[in-house]
Amino acid sequence: MTDTAPRPTLEAVAARAGVSRATVSRVVNGSHGVRERLAERVRRAVEELGYVPNQAARSLVTKRHDAVAVIVAEPETRVFADPFFARQLRGISKELTAHDNQLVLLLTEDRDDHVRVGRYVAGGHVDGALVFSLHIDDPLPELIRQAGLPTVYGGRPDFGGGRSDVVYVDSDNRGGARDAVRHLLGLGRGRIAHITGALDQTAAVDRLDGFRDVMADADPRLVVEGDFTPASGERAMRELLDRCPGLDAVFAGNDLMAAGALRVLREHGRRVPDDVAVVGFDDMLPIAEQTEPPLTTVRQDIEGMGRLMARLLLHDLNGTGTPSEAAGAGSDGLILPTTLVRRASA
Repeated sequence: MTDTAPRPTLEAVAARAGVSRATVSRVVNGSHGVRERLAERVRRAVEELGYVPNQAARSLVTKRHDAVAVIVAEPETRVFADPFFARQLRGISKELTAHDNQLVLLLTEDRDDHVRVGRYVAGGHVDGALVFSLHIDDPLPELIRQAGLPTVYGGRPDFGGGRSDVVYVDSDNRGGARDAVRHLLGLGRGRIAHITGALDQTAAVDRLDGFRDVMADADPRLVVEGDFTPASGERAMRELLDRCPGLDAVFAGNDLMAAGALRVLREHGRRVPDDVAVVGFDDMLPIAEQTEPPLTTVRQDIEGMGRLMARLLLHDLNGTGTPSEAAGAGSDGLILPTTLVRRASA
């Protein structure tokens, strides 16, 4: 049997650096009050010995776990099938990793999951929470509020009565939708349909409002609700063709639904963009550049949203002010701009 060398201790680091154990503890835990010359000796001894701090002991001193709960209010089948979530999680992970924080991913599928997540965040396992893909009337925000956990939301939350302490990061969903529809009008299209996302989510509601801002007198039959999945885009497109066979443009609430709509238009012999122009939302390159034809869409910085969410939360946790102060956002949150990206579908 191979002997395992004992792990270097705090005392061993102190002996190597020629300082007290308390001085080593302050340097390792990021406390102030140690002269730079001594701190450098400690850091050098830590590196030479390969000392790894005991996280449990460190937490007792700092009252921090260096862990953040990332709560996605969706089942795992949706999260792992939709590249939107991968991009937002990538942005969050990059920012947390850069600040030596761990990401703890929590997903919800039913009410039992909400109770489980609420119990976990109230148990003192994490320092804060990042929450996105909320649905209207979701119990998660109240459970997190009761836990007293610093939180930043991805997407504009709707708490049905408003709260002044909410910090969130979102894209200009309404403005992006207006740009999409105006672009279609500029192409001379007059029968423009809209496939919405799930209308229990504020992003879908805001994009529908943007559509209606421009198409205030549109035939209500030209609006069909989807749920942000390709299958719902296919279903909605078939319904639209049955209702309004003369439609000449479609604005889909995301790229996945637009891709589904394109497949149905192709099945029905409709040429894109000659017969029907199509615009999506998100600009997820693996989808938008590989559809036939390539998809005109509204770009939002999904990964950047994730990074900004994490940055605002860490700003609060590090004691340099609240997320609202960091964002200059007050209770209205931070709204990131969108850009129309023109390709061959419109």
